[in-house]
Amino acid sequence: MSTPKIGFVSLGCPKALVDSEHLLSRLKAEGYAISPDYQDADMIVVNTCGFIESAVDESLDAIEEALNENGRVIVTGCLGARGKIVKEAYPEVLAVTGPHALEEVMQAVHEHLPKPHDPFVDLIPPQGIRLTPRHYAYLKISEGCNHKCTFCIIPSMRGNLVSRPMGEILKEAENLVNAGVRELLVISQDTSAYGLDLKYSTGFVNGRPVKTNMNSLASELGDLGVWVRLHYVYPYPHVDDVIPLMAEGKILPYLDVPFQHASPRILKLMKRPGNSENTLERIRKWRSICPEIAIRSTFIAGFPGETEEDFERLLDFLSEAELDRVGCFPYSPVEGAKANDLPDPVPEELKEERVERLMMRQSEISTDKLRNRIGSEIEVLIEENDGETAIGRSRFDAPEIDGLVYVANGAKLKTGDFSRIRIVDADEHDLWGEIA
Repeated sequence: MSTPKIGFVSLGCPKALVDSEHLLSRLKAEGYAISPDYQDADMIVVNTCGFIESAVDESLDAIEEALNENGRVIVTGCLGARGKIVKEAYPEVLAVTGPHALEEVMQAVHEHLPKPHDPFVDLIPPQGIRLTPRHYAYLKISEGCNHKCTFCIIPSMRGNLVSRPMGEILKEAENLVNAGVRELLVISQDTSAYGLDLKYSTGFVNGRPVKTNMNSLASELGDLGVWVRLHYVYPYPHVDDVIPLMAEGKILPYLDVPFQHASPRILKLMKRPGNSENTLERIRKWRSICPEIAIRSTFIAGFPGETEEDFERLLDFLSEAELDRVGCFPYSPVEGAKANDLPDPVPEELKEERVERLMMRQSEISTDKLRNRIGSEIEVLIEENDGETAIGRSRFDAPEIDGLVYVANGAKLKTGDFSRIRIVDADEHDLWGEIA
């Protein structure tokens, strides 16, 4: 098994030199060898300068020399930020990134010169160690949260929003797909805020400029050929822009939006946005664009100050919204949450009663919606098989929190298989079917 070798040309100021040092350190850490000459290298990385015109000329000359002597070249650095110049002069370069773009450069290296996995040297596989089954994986895109919801203490524990670089996320996703993952579940504390802390700056994916935001990320993940499911999507206005991707079949028609309540007064006390009328209108708009979209949400019953009128408004919202999956929790006074200081706490027995009433209402809605699927054919991802019955999930159901599909004649279906299933029966949570 030969070790891939990379040649390196570093131009420009000390800041660029430090970037080169970081890149070389990462390459060495991942097992690549550094070649001292063009001929012995499998690929050349040129870290360019573009500060003044003479530096631009020097960088272009270095790129041309690397192409003539080797032919396989990745360009990074300050001139790379003006990628059009490089691409117009040398369209045959493999990838172009801007300065201080460690992850983007490494992603390009991995794409064009993958390092073979060596079980005798590499301590972990490319996809890392996972605790989920082989056929699905969670993909965390950011850490922390900028919101100050009065019932939540996450920001005090995990800090404000920190988005991962687009290239880093996509490389992890590619490794997971290459390892057999059939479904990627996108998670974070606030998925729709992805990129906000980076001011939605432009990153590079395989040499292409891509905006760092949820819509671009969803589109890129949708090109990997697996199910992509969005969780914990705070209902910002730009969430509307991702619905057409669902209608096109690029990502799953599934949206997990934690609405939390429907009473404007309670939402204000929670420091959550919106009112039920606007939310209902947006849900109608989503369904007009993508009729088969499944919407999951969670609600809190018994929040301090919640009156019977507030709760009835929540029940009315539930009846009108007809959400596909719903979870409801009694308000819990978590230590450190500002909501604990609000007046008029709701008695525990009343909290539990309201949770039960809400879930009874949702049970009726869910039963009707699932019965409407009887006679239809849906794609199912198989989770397990007991030798007689296969158990799987539809595109409308996330693992462990939503419903299942039981396939009576699915003895030959294997875990991780996709199968077309005709639905023959349903209850309030699950579906029963047979291979179509």
